[in-house]
Amino acid sequence: MYSISLGDDGAELSPLEPWQAEEFLAHIDRGREFIGQHNGLPDLVTDLASSRAFLQAYADRTAADAGRIHGIRTSGTLVGAVIFRRWEIEQGTAEAGCWLEPAAVGKGLVTRAVRTIIDWAVEERGIHRVEWWVSAENEPSIAVARRLGMTKEGVLRESYLYRGKRHDQEIWSVLAPDWRAGRQAAAGR
Repeated sequence: MYSISLGDDGAELSPLEPWQAEEFLAHIDRGREFIGQHNGLPDLVTDLASSRAFLQAYADRTAADAGRIHGIRTSGTLVGAVIFRRWEIEQGTAEAGCWLEPAAVGKGLVTRAVRTIIDWAVEERGIHRVEWWVSAENEPSIAVARRLGMTKEGVLRESYLYRGKRHDQEIWSVLAPDWRAGRQAAAGR
């Protein structure tokens, strides 16, 4: 299987597939409480069958050109993932997302991984708009959107019912011309 380097620290990004369900479940179990603060994934992936079903759903989305999932690994261990939860090639829009287990937090892994998948989406697939939907209470994820040069477009007040509580969701995005300009500016530094 291929992997893409995320930097000098040995972190890598590679596709997640159904045959990796056991590894994926172990990763979710290590981060279940932490990931579940803002992400419903731990409520969906509770055993080997549901882990396999989740990864199979993304394999089906990949095959239909309707979504993607890639794992983030450090020292060969799966510690997080980035996804294109929504992928609408005809409209040129996508929605990116992420999660990490606690041991991987604070190393810039999500920012580097999302930067990699946005580069691919914009440059290889012609995506014009990448969105980032995030709970207004999820400051680390909002910080990623800022680091990626995204623009906050608005707040959907109490739009997301999660574990019995209504949450505001912020919508952030970056457009392809702005993404390219930001990448050029960073390269010139």
